[in-house]
Amino acid sequence: MLFSSIPFLYYFLPVVLLLYFIVPKAWRNMVLLLVSLFFYFYGEPVYVLLMLGSSLSAYVHGLLIHRYRGRPQAKAFLISSVVTSIALLGWFKYAGFAVDILNSVTGLGLPVLKIALPIGISFYTFQTLSYTVDVYRGEAEVQRSFVRLATYVALFPQLIAGPIVRYTEVEHDLSARTHSVENFAEGISRFLLGLSKKVLIANQLGELCDVFRRTENPSVLFYWLYAIAFMLHIYFDFSGYSDMAIGLGRVFGFRFSENFNYPYISSSVAEFWRRWHISLGSWFRDYVYIPLGGNRVSKVKWFRNILVVWMLTGLWHGASWNFVLWGLYFAAFLLMEKLFLDEWLRKMPGAVRHLYVLFTVMISFILFNAVDLAQAWGDIGGLFGAGGIPLVSAEALYQLRSSAVLFAVAIVGATPLPVWTVHRIRSTPAGEKIMNVLEPVLLMALMLVITGYLVDGSFNPFLYFRF
Repeated sequence: MLFSSIPFLYYFLPVVLLLYFIVPKAWRNMVLLLVSLFFYFYGEPVYVLLMLGSSLSAYVHGLLIHRYRGRPQAKAFLISSVVTSIALLGWFKYAGFAVDILNSVTGLGLPVLKIALPIGISFYTFQTLSYTVDVYRGEAEVQRSFVRLATYVALFPQLIAGPIVRYTEVEHDLSARTHSVENFAEGISRFLLGLSKKVLIANQLGELCDVFRRTENPSVLFYWLYAIAFMLHIYFDFSGYSDMAIGLGRVFGFRFSENFNYPYISSSVAEFWRRWHISLGSWFRDYVYIPLGGNRVSKVKWFRNILVVWMLTGLWHGASWNFVLWGLYFAAFLLMEKLFLDEWLRKMPGAVRHLYVLFTVMISFILFNAVDLAQAWGDIGGLFGAGGIPLVSAEALYQLRSSAVLFAVAIVGATPLPVWTVHRIRSTPAGEKIMNVLEPVLLMALMLVITGYLVDGSFNPFLYFRF
């Protein structure tokens, strides 16, 4: 069930809010758990058992790790927990890819496994892993209530698309969260802004990308339109979903960490990754990079650590060679920046540094979105007229004229300018009064427009369901 859908907005969410706020506080975790299981069951009737199994594994392993803390058994149970979680993720997400590699290397011709990928498994697997690791490290108290731990894993606002919420972030909220009208209003406002980003901007950019894929008249201009459109599409799609998750979390008394911080204003690739999918980057830093030694090792091992982390980051996104190459592509730029490129960039004008980041990221997302490496090379080559394609086509000019306003809104919306403008207006007493009246009116108007788009059955996929 998509957040940006009529069933969710007008049936599921109102019923959940009613149930949640009418029951006694002691029952609210159970309500959240049950509605989250229903939410997942709606899209994955069978794999809801897999998610519950993952929750039970984390629960039991957490208790055992806590019981034997300080003894060798604790480490054995941690290893068991990690192996169980990784094995489940590996089977459902990577088994087919592994067989394909084996066939390529050995020529065995084994049948490639066609296993359906459970929605959200990459997200909730990382959440269960962080829980047992943090219990082992002594950074989190063991959770003795299965309902609370399962609620953490299955919590529907962030279940299928993140952000990757660590147990330590919500440990207190699971047992003693507070609710207020202010938090509810802030949460709904954040949710509606995220929904607007998703439906009014990301979906429209996605339609343009879809038109490009169907065109029979490619041109250099159309390839550039596609590359820029997809770059903006994936940002508004994913950050919009993160906004919705953070907003819904606030409504139910949870405070999830921010997942995006205007990544396209970055001046280096390293800065881009401090601003993009923050919860994933920090997860790999704390649970892979630092345990491997981080940068406090020899230069050879440091290079190895970066390559391992970024290969895993690519594989986390998908089981195919283009994702592996995508991760290693970023590893190469991060290494170059740390070794020499960052020093060169600091001597450049700010505009040059920003263009370097935007171009580097744009190329990466062409690779990211390709169905295979052949399509990726074709798309990248198309930007430079490879194969003798024309510079301009009538269709590309039509799409440029039709989408000019959309591109302008998306480009401005990907910067802090709109939020900065609102803060400036609110900085005066008169402006604060105006915004207090204007904001709810604008949000209601946005909701009406969004509903119109959704009723019309417009293009409405969510990219990160693939992961």
